[in-house]
Amino acid sequence: MPRYALKIEYDGRPFCGWQRQRDLPSVQGAIEDALAWLEPDLPSIAAAGRTDTGVHATGQVAHCDMARDWDAFRLMEALNHHLKPLPVAILACAQVTEDFHARFSALERRYTFRLLARRAPPALDAGFVWHIRHALDVGAMRAGAAHLIGQHDFTTFRASQCQALSPVKTLDAVEIEARDVPGGVEYRFHLRARSFLHNQVRSIVGTLERVGAGAWAPDDVKAALEARDRAACGPVSPPDGLCLTGVGYPDDPFL
Repeated sequence: MPRYALKIEYDGRPFCGWQRQRDLPSVQGAIEDALAWLEPDLPSIAAAGRTDTGVHATGQVAHCDMARDWDAFRLMEALNHHLKPLPVAILACAQVTEDFHARFSALERRYTFRLLARRAPPALDAGFVWHIRHALDVGAMRAGAAHLIGQHDFTTFRASQCQALSPVKTLDAVEIEARDVPGGVEYRFHLRARSFLHNQVRSIVGTLERVGAGAWAPDDVKAALEARDRAACGPVSPPDGLCLTGVGYPDDPFL
């Protein structure tokens, strides 16, 4: 069966997350339903990351196996037609070898979290940023984030229901930038790793926000990490603002 890689963008708000669930809307379910219009009884699709309820994507990657040998452009166009009016779009499609796997072939995942600090609520970005009313200290947050870079036991920063076999992960980068916007500042947290634990990004951002607000010292992040205790984590940020922006592979299938 020919295999195709799909680059996917979606607004996570109407969905219970990526993974198909009975009687609940999911991104996976939406795409599989669109595929069923083209060919019935296809195998389930697999994705690089199972995003949670309300989490968005601009660079999610999945693969599907088709019975017919489709032109990749025509497959993309057909899927986008059948996905309407849902907020899901196939940005690119490419035929790949049968050993390509969206999840297991991936070398890294990239996430960006947007945090808006201003008195006025977001009118255009509601649901796509975490809105707070106080400014943050970028230098302090960067100092706190430095303790998380590298290979660590991230028990403190993973959800209690996380199904990963090990809490040990290698966090390759946490970059924080501040942008002036009308009425305030938007902070962007860019995180990169081969893989992430359940709620790891939101736990890290929520903890760093406490550092930026002055409620935590940067070294408190190190103490929380070394505690290996979920109770030592700061508040978990809401899904608003979290976006899967890219997945890296040994050979980019979309080039």
